Amino acid sequence: MKSFFIFLAFLPFAGYAQITDSSQRQVKLQGAVNFRDLGGYAAADGRHIRWDRVFRSADISKLTDSDLAVLKNKHISSVVDLRGVQESKQAPDRLNPGMDYILCPAGSDNALGDWMKALAAIKTESEGDSMMRAFYIKTEFLADRYKPFFVRLLALPDNQALLFHCTAGKDRTGIGAALLLYALGVPYETILDDYTATNYYRSAENEKMLHSMIQGMHISEPVAKELLGAKREYLEASFSAIKQQYGSIDNFLRGPVGLDEGKIKELKNKFLD
Repeated sequence: MKSFFIFLAFLPFAGYAQITDSSQRQVKLQGAVNFRDLGGYAAADGRHIRWDRVFRSADISKLTDSDLAVLKNKHISSVVDLRGVQESKQAPDRLNPGMDYILCPAGSDNALGDWMKALAAIKTESEGDSMMRAFYIKTEFLADRYKPFFVRLLALPDNQALLFHCTAGKDRTGIGAALLLYALGVPYETILDDYTATNYYRSAENEKMLHSMIQGMHISEPVAKELLGAKREYLEASFSAIKQQYGSIDNFLRGPVGLDEGKIKELKNKFLD
């Protein structure tokens, strides 16, 4: 069942501001894709996110020994896994000894089961688009999924780094990155660009996944591309749904996620230069 989430990242390249510095942002590994640094983005107060502090990625169950050495050299000591219970059991993270690990599965197992049942019935691009939007507008599990993520960020030692990921590193990871960037005061357009940059960082992997979807799951190419895409409209739909339920993104972060004014200040001081 985990295969559905692996396929969630395909569309023409976007997020060029996040691609031009890819030599610094991207961490090239043998056993993982879409592994990149969230550093360098400018915040509204003139500061920038520190490099080598927070990383986002796709599945890390296939990391090689040399990959693990890279993580150690980057002082990545904490891993937040946003996958579901079944996904994590089928492909356990490969970690260095002593790493702090937490699984945040809220909502993922339910969504995965629903999507796998619905896939066979999808015939058109619009139906694929609707299916993706249905995931992004669900707010029921957002706080339970991302509150532990922010708890780990606030507890992270100043000389260490944190990695968060799901299976494709696009949807659950994308929303998590967007919420973090928002909390740090990064402009909305930059947040959207970071999200859509997945289309660039997963480009080679997506070519393989597209073929697998067509051949193995008998999904048409147009529908497969729709399901795989990091479209800015999806993240916009998620932000709109949060605003509709909570009044604003700030209200959501302050309330259910538990980031009061003091913790927001602490978060900014910890991750901004």
